[in-house]
Amino acid sequence: MSDAAPPLLALTTGEPAGIGPELVAMLAMAPVAGVRIVAVGDPGLLAQRAADLGIDLELVERSPGQVVPDTTPGRLPVWPVALRAPSRTGVLAAANADYVLETLDVAIAASRAGYAAGMVTAPLHKGVILDAGHAGFTGHTEYLRDACGVEEVVMMLATDCALHASRPGWRGSPALRVALATTHLPLREVADAITGERLTRVLRILAGDLKRWYGLAAPRIAVCGLNPHAGEGGHLGREELEVIEPALAALRAEGLRLDGPLPADTLFTPRHLEGVDAVLAMYHDQGLPVLKYAGFGSAANITLGLPFVRTSVDHGTALDLAGSGRADPGSLRVAVALAAQMASRSIIK
Repeated sequence: MSDAAPPLLALTTGEPAGIGPELVAMLAMAPVAGVRIVAVGDPGLLAQRAADLGIDLELVERSPGQVVPDTTPGRLPVWPVALRAPSRTGVLAAANADYVLETLDVAIAASRAGYAAGMVTAPLHKGVILDAGHAGFTGHTEYLRDACGVEEVVMMLATDCALHASRPGWRGSPALRVALATTHLPLREVADAITGERLTRVLRILAGDLKRWYGLAAPRIAVCGLNPHAGEGGHLGREELEVIEPALAALRAEGLRLDGPLPADTLFTPRHLEGVDAVLAMYHDQGLPVLKYAGFGSAANITLGLPFVRTSVDHGTALDLAGSGRADPGSLRVAVALAAQMASRSIIK
């Protein structure tokens, strides 16, 4: 890798009315070392958001497959995608939902074709995409799964990029990784979704991509129970006894290093996390509040199980902050740095 060019990452600019475009402009002024990025979005939108913040930004338009210049402060290569309607900061417009999805489609196609080593995504707004008529849209993760034609993907958030260690007030683990067995489901549907088949697919992907992207020869994964106290021996629910434990036993026989199912209320403590490479939570709000408390603004969202690297920020569109200049690009920097690390490992292999 020492003689190769830094990996090129496609960076989608997200919901145009939110903070995504300005975060991309901020990142271009202080780029992550050893990474090349190309923004995917409307050049006029990026220019306007930069001007609103007093940022002098040079935009260099390119097409996927064309040579992208090296990253330098103040210069941002762009793969252009045109807005469908004018955009105002903080004001959602359903007319631009197709624009947001097209930016994803461009980045996905470029990553699959090898024009980019992977993609990083600024936040989108699920509600406005649903309001625009895209029924069933549940977020980046599921959209990427379907676009790539894979059976299963795994959402994992991580605070393990070295960038966060020097951030003021950091108090979290330097290597906390939390993956999810289910993602964007109503809570009443979660128990039915926890099946032996799903857990088997998710844990194989998690273990395999910890090897692939992180270089962990034998990753150790701690698995949360679904119920309080991991079911209390069946007294507080039988999913642990009837579903989770048999799935883990079968996977251990394949050689996976799995602890659990463990009570989630005590698993996320230093003693229980010692030597653990990742935690698998059963549902969204079982694992992510802990991780975001430990590292909000300094974590990245990673989609495992894809044929290329994908990371994202750990926050939403923040419509109330858009255009104020108070948005923090810290999570985007972590997402870009982590994607570059992962892509570099894949190139080496």
